[in-house]
Formats: sequence, structure tokens, C-alpha cells
Amino acid sequence: MEQFKPQLLASLSQYSGAKFTKDLVSGVIVAIIALPLSIALALASGVSPEQGLYTAIVAGFLISALGGSKAQIAGPTAAFAAIVAGIVAENGMDGLAVATVMAGVLLILMGLLRMGSMIKYIPYTITTGFTSGIAVTILVGQLKDFFGVTFQNSPIETIGKLEEFFACICTASLWAVGVGCLALAIQIVWPRFVQKIPGSLVAVLVTVGIVKVFNLPVNTIGDLYTISGGLPTLTVPAFSYDTVAAVLPDAFTIAILAAIESLYSNMELVAQGVGNTASALFGGIPATGAIARTAANIKNGGVSPVAGMIHAAVLLLTLVFLMPYAALIPMPCIASILFLVAYNMSGWRVFVRVIRQSPKSDTAVLVLTFFLTVAFDLVVAIAVGLSLACLLFMKRMADVAVVKEWEYIEDSQDDQGRFRPVPSHVMVYEINGPMFFGAADRIPHIRDGERRRVMILRMRSVPALDITALNGLCRLLEECRSHRMELILSHVNEQPMSVLKKSGVLALIGEENICPNIDRALERAAQL
Repeated sequence: MEQFKPQLLASLSQYSGAKFTKDLVSGVIVAIIALPLSIALALASGVSPEQGLYTAIVAGFLISALGGSKAQIAGPTAAFAAIVAGIVAENGMDGLAVATVMAGVLLILMGLLRMGSMIKYIPYTITTGFTSGIAVTILVGQLKDFFGVTFQNSPIETIGKLEEFFACICTASLWAVGVGCLALAIQIVWPRFVQKIPGSLVAVLVTVGIVKVFNLPVNTIGDLYTISGGLPTLTVPAFSYDTVAAVLPDAFTIAILAAIESLYSNMELVAQGVGNTASALFGGIPATGAIARTAANIKNGGVSPVAGMIHAAVLLLTLVFLMPYAALIPMPCIASILFLVAYNMSGWRVFVRVIRQSPKSDTAVLVLTFFLTVAFDLVVAIAVGLSLACLLFMKRMADVAVVKEWEYIEDSQDDQGRFRPVPSHVMVYEINGPMFFGAADRIPHIRDGERRRVMILRMRSVPALDITALNGLCRLLEECRSHRMELILSHVNEQPMSVLKKSGVLALIGEENICPNIDRALERAAQL
């Protein structure tokens, strides 16, 4: 049970005033970074600004308190924006809450079942593809606010938003573009001179001042949303069969995305599950580890999960006392923040490198996952991408499975390493590679008119055997018996031996026909 011990307990056992000071400074700085991001990501997700803060406060606090990492900061992230917006548009806030609670339960079960390490089996091409696709989705979703365009319709899909943007481009506002470009420039230039104060916060303060002082005709958050600065309240969503069935695929996708950021830790998975469940119950959206905020925590000296808890506490004070002022933030500024989030998330250099260096099959998985994320949604992209990757993997494993017949055998009694012919009454086949359903057809057949009396299967290079290959082995055994031939297995490894015993095939072959090496197998053949 040591792996289910929260890191907070280990950290507090050797805590000191000096460490608290480091955590306090880092927690405050990370909260300043998280404030505009949480609001922007909430808006990108199709929910109200305060719900982003609810998520950072509730999920951020619990995941830090219960997690297995010293430094990880959790909260709303760009990875969830597209899928959350789709759930809200199709199933409303109740649907989002149900999906998030279900995802939380799935994460807890994954952690308790010690499935943290299984996340590494998701191919790199898939994570790269859908991450870049999400970045494009976020960017397209913010074109409207950055350019101040007025839409006639409210499309949900990314392609629909892009079409609507160009159809309504004539309504663009130069004032909005100017404010957005100013905010973007501040975020790019400011970090080169000042590291402690995030450029996004400076951009928010500057653009709020300019729009307010000069009374510019630019939409603000308050023009589009009603902001509540009160504490989040506990609300249990209305569960129904129809709602659960509708959002179940989304719940699995949320759980997978959150698990990818779990650092492969089972305790972190449980913490992510608890944090997401609580976030949904208090009006928040899905949360996971935020790479940029975690990096900022480490860079600014955070030494324990207390820093993450302080970050949540500072955001709580901000929600209570300063949230009404968020209504003054110009929407083009929010769009510019999300533009940079999308750019940093896109990993376009990695995308290009993978395409250049990978086999065509891996490139196909990457491009298809990217395209499906942009054109449809993340659920479809992950499902199709994983299916295609699994098929390609099985094909590769089947291709490496080789069965060859021996005509000569190395003479173990000969110091010169010379070979001797296989005895005339014996046929020897060597199997290389895993024997599973994709390679089961490689198991040899007995040809009509075959007169030899013994078949030896050398299995030293067979690490695994599945039920389909086992059935193929049973078929071979029946063919041997119909031709009055004995079947001998040589050098059977642990997993195939376990399958043979459990299935009863070992008894059919006879333990006397299971030999540790080829020499013993030939001796047995000579006896027969």
C-alpha cells in the first residue's frame, strides 16, 4: 500500500519554515499565472469564467493534497477544451457534470487496479496527433473573438466555425484586432524582460485599462457572460440512463486524457479521480496536471504539494474578492491568451519531425488522428487512432513470426560447430516470434502422403501463445495423429507452457514429448 500514500504525508514529515516560505512564494506566483488561464480555458470550453476558477480551486487543491507528485499543479487545461465544449453544446451542464463524475470514478478504479503504467501503451503518434489537433481546434474557436466577428449561426464543430468565420469576416472590428494584437505582443515580449509576473496577466491589465479609459467598442467578458463571485456550491447532477449512455464515450476520453498527465502513478490516478469528481460536484469542469503551471512551480522553488494547495487558496480569495472585475477583460485579450496556449500545445516541430522520421504506417496514424480531432471530435480520433495503431502493431508482430523447416542441425558433440542432417524419419520446425491470432496461420500443416513419423517444434523463440495459436497447435496435433505421427515440443518457454497446462493440451501431447532442448527432442524421436 506504499504506492497509495499521498506525497503530502511524506513531505510534511520533514517540513520546515524555510520550505513553507518557498512553497508560499511559488504558490502565489503559480496562482497569478493560473488566474487568466483558468478564465480563458473556461470560456474556450463553453462555460462561464468562474467555473474555470472552481476547477482550479477544488480539483487543484485535492489533487495536490492526495497526489503522488511533489510539484504537479492541476486545473483546467487546453486538452479538455474541445471535448468539454462539445458535451455542453449537446448535453448541457448536467451532461458535463455526469461525464466528469464518471471520468473521476474511472480514474479512481484505474489507480486502485494499479493501471498507472498502462498509460504508456498509448502510442506517441496518437498523443502527438490529437494534441496538435486540439491546438488547431482552440485556435479556430478563438478567431471570432480575436477579430471581433459577429456570427449569424452558432456552429459546434471546428470546420463549421471556420466556415462561419469566413462567411461573416465582413463584420470584423479593427478595434478588436488592435486590442488582440496588443495583448499578443505583450505576452510575447514581456517574458523576455520579466519572468516573475506572467505576460498574460500584464496583457489583461493593460487591455482592460485601454478599453475602459478610451471606451473602445470591444466586447468584454461582462458583455457576454454573467459573472458570479460567490463560493462554489455543492450540486449533485441528475443521473439518468439516457444521459449516462450519451456521455459515456466522453467520460472514457476525459479519463484517458487525465491519466496521460498522471505521471504513470497509481496514487496520482486516484487523486485525479477524486479531484475531477469533486470539481464536477462543485460546478467545475474536468481537470488534470497542467504542464506549464507545474513547470512554473518547480522553477519558482515549490518543494512540496503545499505549493499547489496554496495556489488553490489564493485563487479562492481572488474568486471571492476580485471576480466581478473579470467582467472588464476584453474578449480579444482572452483570445490572444488562448492563441499562445494553442501554439505552445501544438508541438508543430515534433509533429513535423515525427512525419519526417517515422515509417509510413506511423505517419498515417498521426495524420489521421490529427484530422479526425479537427474534423470530428476527440472521442472519434482516439478510438480510430488506437484501433489503427493496434492493427498495425499486430501486423508487425505477425510479420516477425517465422516458421522454418530445418534440414540440418548443429552437432552439439562436434567442437568444430559442424552440422548433421535431420534424421530421415523426423521433421524439425523452428518457430520464431509470438504466436497469437495474427500469426496462427504460420503453424505448419502435415502434407498428404507424408511418411515421416516424428515432428519436432522448436519453440525457444516463442515468448507468448494465445488461444488462437493454441487452437492451431491442436489442429496440428490432430493432423499428426491422423498421419500416425508423434508431435514433440522442444524448449517451451514459461508463458506458452502455462497455456498448454491450463488448456489440457499438454496432457494430450504427453509430458514425455515436452523436451528441454533439441538434443533431448532428437533422442526422444530416436526412441519413437
